[in-house]
Amino acid sequence: MSYVNYFSRPHLYLRNLCGTLGQFGLFGLLLVSSFITPLSAQQLFIPMDERQANHLKAYGLIFNHLTEGGKATWLLNYRGGSFMTDENAALVREARLKNITIEVISSSQATRITQDVESHGSNTSVVNLEKAPRIAVYTPNQALPWDDAVTLALSYAEIDYDKIWDVEVLQGGLQNYDWLHLHHEDFTGQYGKFWASYRNNPWYITQVKQMEAMATELGFNKVSDQKLAVAKTIKEYVGKGGFLFAMCSGTDTFDVALAAEGIDIAPTPFDGDPVDPNTQESLDYSATLAFENFTISLNPAEYEHADIDVPVAINEIDQSLDFFTLFEFSAKWDPVPTMLTQNHVSSVRGFYGQTTAFRSDKIKSSVVVLGESPGREQAKYIHGTFGQGTYTFYAGHDPEDYTHRVNDPPTDLALHPNSPGYRLILNNILFPAAKKKKQKT
Repeated sequence: MSYVNYFSRPHLYLRNLCGTLGQFGLFGLLLVSSFITPLSAQQLFIPMDERQANHLKAYGLIFNHLTEGGKATWLLNYRGGSFMTDENAALVREARLKNITIEVISSSQATRITQDVESHGSNTSVVNLEKAPRIAVYTPNQALPWDDAVTLALSYAEIDYDKIWDVEVLQGGLQNYDWLHLHHEDFTGQYGKFWASYRNNPWYITQVKQMEAMATELGFNKVSDQKLAVAKTIKEYVGKGGFLFAMCSGTDTFDVALAAEGIDIAPTPFDGDPVDPNTQESLDYSATLAFENFTISLNPAEYEHADIDVPVAINEIDQSLDFFTLFEFSAKWDPVPTMLTQNHVSSVRGFYGQTTAFRSDKIKSSVVVLGESPGREQAKYIHGTFGQGTYTFYAGHDPEDYTHRVNDPPTDLALHPNSPGYRLILNNILFPAAKKKKQKT
């Protein structure tokens, strides 16, 4: 069979094309069309508004693209905080396998979108994403009867992370990471104040024994001393440029421990001796990150550490009416809070935790409130800076399980791929990748 140059003999090319279509139908048409269409620069547009089929997986797509050396842009306040990056076959294939809504657009279309987003007078902005942060989750090796919303989000989005605990923190391990998460933690050495309800449960007994043994091994007299040392190390990590994200009791117990340095605030059931008689008067609020003027709970049977948290009685309302509202920030002048609040809705369903919400009068004036409950003096989502780093506190335990309790099964995020509450977590994962713009002033 002789070689035929179809491009020099177009009538033979067309005859062969017709034969191909006859044999393979539509598939043959698509195959041949892709072959003869001239190549042009294209972009991948990932919408994050209501059109997105899987918001949570979309974050993982972008994060892993950055991890592999790719670049992307975050279109703040544009269609729910959409993303755009160079199109490539592997990325398109991955998106389609994971049911992530994507649009392949031309370079000219991408240019028009960028111009619209950056146009004067619009509350939108383009942020370049350059390098994925190295992620650590502060969590014990011991299996505990509750899950962690952040690890659930990371696992579902297929974002890699490392687990670290007290030993790694105190030995300088935080220097290997850009981003650190704290969840249902107790930095006061009171074991989550589960004593009243769970002190006879095997998991609680095991936790106490392991923590006491670790404290002794590390040279501390008490677990509370060890936890304070961990909290101070994490604070130093933030001051040097680290990104801290905390949820539930990992928020208020962190500040309580810092304020109570040198003071015994743990009642007898936790450390074998009574609290200091002048505990409240001795607190140092200048040592905290986010909270001030709070009163510590010294009752071992009370499932609260301080009055930073909003009492459950205030939150005894219809679940269907429990929402918090995200603030809208200036995308061009306040890019960080804007990134942290990107969502396809402005109101997010509330949810309980050991720390359910923060009292407004206990939040320092330097802290930026990102989300609050309308008509109630409480905030759900806050952000601040310390030294060269930042911290974000998100109250509540699980955004898709309103009253998540001990021993409840983990939330299946495959049932909640568009969760607005979980999107806020993943905003925090991604914003450290943003390239800082030079200030205009």
